[in-house]
Amino acid sequence: MSNKRPIILVVGARPNYMKIAPLHKELESRGVNQMLLDTGQHYDEKMSKVFFRDLGMPRPDICLGVGSDSHARQTAKIMVEFEEFCRQHDPQMVVVVGDVNSTLACTLVAAKMNVKTAHVEAGLRSRDREMPEEINRIVTDSLSDILFTPSLDGDENLKNEGVGDEKIHFVGNIMIDSLFDILDKCHQSEILESLGLIGSDYGIVTLHRPSNVDEHLAFSSIVEALEHIGKSNKLVFPMHPRTKKNATEMGLIPRIEEIPGMEIIEPQGYLDFTALMASAKFVLTDSGGLQEEATALRLPCITLRSNTERPITISEGTNRLVGNQKADIIRGFADSMNGDYSPAPLPKYWDGVTASRIADIIVEGME
Repeated sequence: MSNKRPIILVVGARPNYMKIAPLHKELESRGVNQMLLDTGQHYDEKMSKVFFRDLGMPRPDICLGVGSDSHARQTAKIMVEFEEFCRQHDPQMVVVVGDVNSTLACTLVAAKMNVKTAHVEAGLRSRDREMPEEINRIVTDSLSDILFTPSLDGDENLKNEGVGDEKIHFVGNIMIDSLFDILDKCHQSEILESLGLIGSDYGIVTLHRPSNVDEHLAFSSIVEALEHIGKSNKLVFPMHPRTKKNATEMGLIPRIEEIPGMEIIEPQGYLDFTALMASAKFVLTDSGGLQEEATALRLPCITLRSNTERPITISEGTNRLVGNQKADIIRGFADSMNGDYSPAPLPKYWDGVTASRIADIIVEGME
């Protein structure tokens, strides 16, 4: 099989690595000719090295190095570079994951070049078109030939948009493959010891959404809620570079640093962050992936958004949407801490073998 035209696996941002790593490993075990392409949309040499190591991934076969820019310019740069790459390597299939600009850009190029495209994590919808990711999801799904959904609500969303049943494949959540794999390695991490957290109760805070960190009123309201929560709870805040930049410009850093229970740290690799999360008491976040990981870990998750493209984390998980206003965050946090989070069955196909189901369909389509 290795002498056939390659399958291109596309990553553009760090969360993409966790979604592509299990599939890359599975396809490699089956002798599939594949190439790993990193667009460089969110490329950080130091952090990327850590993620490759933690996930057991090889270095990408190529990094386009597009870097940060406006949505239009970044998408255009990726399209130009990816088109040339496809001309050189003549892929038989392009596999994209998630909902970043790289996902959309590479799908557009593949569609125009009549190259079959598969979308891993298809069908997710927040119903909020002010989120750039929502536009990326909708366009990617409308152009892709094979749609791999993580949950059954994704199937329904696609069918409601007129997508034929033959394109839709419910395979489960591939992020859980990576999570279960890395959990077995968490004993290797020294992050808890280095932060003095062994035996401590603490929560994790992550923020990066423009709706939360680009607007001063919203960001200030969140900080006020953290000030209240931090009086009686230890908080560990791996601060995203965008969040740090905006907090500095808005003069919020001193306030965050003065929260009694607050510990601001640098962004962490996958192993260290998972070790932090696995031992935490709760998560305060605006991340999509963390909603899923918290559900898998049966960890109370307070999501600082008014909507989610992952409603299964609410209906079958531990997630609670609270928005970004101080009173709502504090109330939602209190309700979550008083909730019953005893272990319960995970959503269907959140079982750690999603990559195998995806590989079965991809390989069958190549024969």
